[in-house]
Amino acid sequence: MFTKYVLTGGSTMAEIMGLGMFHGPHPGLTDETMANVYFKRVLQDPRTPADVLDRANWPQGLIEEWGADEGVAAARRHREVAIDACLQARKAVDEFNPDIVVIFADDQYENFKEDVLPPFCVYAADEFDLADLAKGAPKVSSGLAPEPLPHPPLQPTVRGSKAIGTYLANALVRNDFDVACAWKLHHMDHLGHAFSHSVDYLDWERKGFPYPIIPFHVSCYGTNLKVPSLGPITPGRLQDDVDIPPPDSPTPKRCYDIGREVAQILEASPYRSLIIGSASWSHASLTPMHGYLWGDVESDRVHLEELRSGQFAKWRDMSAEQMQVSGQHEMRNWVALAGALEGRDVEVLGYAETYVFNSSKCVALFR
Repeated sequence: MFTKYVLTGGSTMAEIMGLGMFHGPHPGLTDETMANVYFKRVLQDPRTPADVLDRANWPQGLIEEWGADEGVAAARRHREVAIDACLQARKAVDEFNPDIVVIFADDQYENFKEDVLPPFCVYAADEFDLADLAKGAPKVSSGLAPEPLPHPPLQPTVRGSKAIGTYLANALVRNDFDVACAWKLHHMDHLGHAFSHSVDYLDWERKGFPYPIIPFHVSCYGTNLKVPSLGPITPGRLQDDVDIPPPDSPTPKRCYDIGREVAQILEASPYRSLIIGSASWSHASLTPMHGYLWGDVESDRVHLEELRSGQFAKWRDMSAEQMQVSGQHEMRNWVALAGALEGRDVEVLGYAETYVFNSSKCVALFR
């Protein structure tokens, strides 16, 4: 029975709330260095096509964002929109007061490496160490290193639940969703950036994040996972000429269905559960469609309208191939969230659209 795993303070009725958010590093970087990841680097890359570098071909939104100060003012606006939405989200989370928080997020050759690359994995432990985000700022190139904001450090650990995480994995397997379950981290001593940054942005005011989490890994990068043993890696662009690429990602359909199943399992539990899908959408660094300089902003706008109009069930039928072309690999985390909160009302708290800062960032509540 599920009730054998009752947490201190566990609810007697199951309720679920959903939160879509981002985990990209940009809002945590200074205004002056935010564009170093990866825009300025791509501008200087000799492989960037001439037609992409020609500003006569830039979209008007990019021209305005880059401005006369190379994106410094835009960086401030980008952070303000993104972080304000996260502050609104945290207020809603505190009012909801969840007993458990499931976070769908991805691993980028951090905890999972050549020895095992699972499509899905539930982490089940009573405590997790969090990343030192200041040390984890993206490495770009000399002269273009990003600088983290002078911000108080994130709490070093976050609570988890080995019992509930294991129960969730067991229930999924019994219902024919074959997921891995890990009682400890594999190649790291702390949670990867997707999970740590999610906690970081939800605790931007540093009042502490007291809610137990169940990190739920989704293999978003699939064949585009950057694996050093396969060849040289250039930050800000895909690996080329890989003879045998990594195994594929789960399809959007499978991500949606596993999210729906997770919600059904939690609804049958006694716990108030928050389900998070953490990711930006199209990444410039994941698509050569504009020479890796900016992403598929137009496609992101379509998905934003689908979200606002309550049509996010369409994401189950998204083309995996088109997601890859558009650099929307990580959107699988939102697709899983969409399955979990199927039919719910959505409130978009903020949408920080960008051409310069690698990926547009959306924050939305599902109730």
